[in-house]
Amino acid sequence: MKNIFTLAILCCLSFAANAQVQNPNYNKALADSLGADNYGMKQYVLVILKSGSNTTTDKEELNQYFRGHMENIGRLAKEGKLVVAGPLGKNDKSYRGIFILDVKTVEEAQKLVETDPAVKAKIFDVELYLWYGSAALPTYLDTHSKILKENP
Repeated sequence: MKNIFTLAILCCLSFAANAQVQNPNYNKALADSLGADNYGMKQYVLVILKSGSNTTTDKEELNQYFRGHMENIGRLAKEGKLVVAGPLGKNDKSYRGIFILDVKTVEEAQKLVETDPAVKAKIFDVELYLWYGSAALPTYLDTHSKILKENP
């Protein structure tokens, strides 16, 4: 019985070892330049923007905060720190939008979101989470710039 159990374990291990086949399209230089691990993935920080405690209704003041918010998004994208940003549809959690920041720690992300005028003014509060995703994610921005007809 002991020998059958040992044989079964060895068969499972050899099957698992054979299941991990190398990708014939693997590009080490590209993977390294993007900071990819063996699975083509890396650590990011997901930021959820939600309605903050500042509920001002002054249109000019809100326009100023949102103008600064958009400028900050553009700056962070140009610096390569922000790889995804966008609003969320109406929901019951007061979530307003997301960022995915190309940083390794929540502390680094917190410092970056504190540069946003709408966050500083408490128009938005933030929740930050470590997120594991494709290391190729930042490469979509170049393609997006080619399909963008009008700037918001």
